[in-house]
Amino acid sequence: MTRNTDIDIPDLSGKLAVVTGASDGIGLAMLPRLAAAGAEVIMPVRDPAKGERAAGLVRDRVPGARISTRALDLASLDSVAALADLLVSEGRPIDLLINNAGVMNPPNRQVTADGFELQFGVNHLGHFALTLGLLPLLREAGARVTHQTSIAARRGGIHWDDLNWEQGYDTAKAYSQSKIAVGLFARELDARSAAEGWGITSNLSHPGVSPTNLLSAQPGMGRPRDTPAVRLIRTFSRLGVLVGTAETAALPALLAATGPRARGGEFYGPGGAGNLRGAPVRQELWPPLRDMAAAHRLWEASARLVGERFPV
Repeated sequence: MTRNTDIDIPDLSGKLAVVTGASDGIGLAMLPRLAAAGAEVIMPVRDPAKGERAAGLVRDRVPGARISTRALDLASLDSVAALADLLVSEGRPIDLLINNAGVMNPPNRQVTADGFELQFGVNHLGHFALTLGLLPLLREAGARVTHQTSIAARRGGIHWDDLNWEQGYDTAKAYSQSKIAVGLFARELDARSAAEGWGITSNLSHPGVSPTNLLSAQPGMGRPRDTPAVRLIRTFSRLGVLVGTAETAALPALLAATGPRARGGEFYGPGGAGNLRGAPVRQELWPPLRDMAAAHRLWEASARLVGERFPV
């Protein structure tokens, strides 16, 4: 980590952090930083064996790290509800929630266990439902919730007439919609918390571009091999030009989640050229993320979609 990109993580002793999508890539890069600062970390994971291997890597890097896994498949609302119920039953207030997990650009339309378009269902609705399910613990701690969006949210919008892209599926536009939804949810959660006195601070971040597993070949997603663009990103990352690494890409979310000056509704990302890499800084919201009427409308639509299991 170069001196001009790194950040200081404050003392997190006694804090409990929950980080989704942390068994590899950017999420995994966050864990040693949180653990080294004294936080206890819970990793909700879809693959328990992979999660335990990741936890072992963190313990190797940070002796004495307090880290554990829980089962979570964001593509299943039953799984989301089960995790929320489990954590509520455990009774530990959650100080930090980093909604980092995601899926990206399956070449063909896929759906979640509940019938939602996969990217919208996992990236937005799964995290929406999880956050609602954890509200009692978040409110008790006066938590900070950080939502990981993407440079794909720079342009585009919400496909209001067909949120699940049942007609004319375009994987890139569906991904953009899902990440715009993530950002709008972050802003609406912060606004509702302020209005209702929940004590929760909600903000958002994006990692720029880095060669993480979100871009990698994933046969289960219909991508049997890396694309030429992904191979180029990996090369640039190794050379230290244009794009970041998983470690530097993790910094905006870490700053948003732990920075003493970070505030609700704020947006953090890499400060370098094109916001692709560089030291994390506060950024102006991209146009699709500024529309609070859309944020309110999305919350209401999302609440209807996830149903009564996740009341506010």
